Amino acid sequence: MTDTRDADTRDADTTDTDTPAPLAMSASGITIRFGGLVAIGNVDFTIPERGIVSLIGPNGAGKTTFFNVLTGLYRPSNGRVLLGSKDVTGMSPHKVASLGLARTFQNIRLFNLMTAEENVLVGMHSRMRSGIVRTVLRTPGQRREEREGREFARELLEFVGIGAVAQELSRNLSYGDQRRLEVARALALRPRVLLLDEPTAGMNPQESARFVEFVHRVRDERGVSILLIEHDMSVVMRVSERVTVLDRGEKIAEGPPEEIKSDERVIEAYLGKTGTHGYGEDE
Repeated sequence: MTDTRDADTRDADTTDTDTPAPLAMSASGITIRFGGLVAIGNVDFTIPERGIVSLIGPNGAGKTTFFNVLTGLYRPSNGRVLLGSKDVTGMSPHKVASLGLARTFQNIRLFNLMTAEENVLVGMHSRMRSGIVRTVLRTPGQRREEREGREFARELLEFVGIGAVAQELSRNLSYGDQRRLEVARALALRPRVLLLDEPTAGMNPQESARFVEFVHRVRDERGVSILLIEHDMSVVMRVSERVTVLDRGEKIAEGPPEEIKSDERVIEAYLGKTGTHGYGEDE
């Protein structure tokens, strides 16, 4: 039957169905070998613009190795990594960071003898333009940049909810506040993508629930795409829009949380062939 609709309508339909969603980050065909061991085998992965994605898997699944490929710590044996449209495969971590990728760590890494504000200022270093000479001479441009940097640092500390402790040494902060300070320091890079490595590790259920709300605020108010590695399945199910599952270096499942929760291969990877329930359920 002949399509009698006008050309504009047909073009609009084509645009709606054929245009792929923009990606903040993507990895294709990622393989990494350590000697004869294949740690990651031909994995494809994407993070949509302003998306929240979780990467999960049992111990030894290859999550951290894959994370380290994305951040530039490891160069893949095969495949490539794109940050937006920029190929960052094999770039050094500081170069990848300067292009818009920030991360936190499973084990908190703060400068303990610096204040919270100073820790955030350190995170801005790749954005600063003043060199050694301008800093030593205290030129007007350098003083303005320093003033603006401190204002932005205080803004970020307020945003993550710890503005009142800006002048406290980071080692004196509570565990939850140190986690938030790490996020503030990462946001100081003005990243396009934020990678969170076990962000709720060591938190009680109430702190974890608040952190889930906080992650959504970071995405919504800062326009950042977020990837989490997380073991707390209740957190994963509440925070994620899409979940990717690795097992023994291979991607075995990918999809919305509810779909992943009932996937037989995922249940088997976590609980073994006899496991039939309990995975990912809130207690």
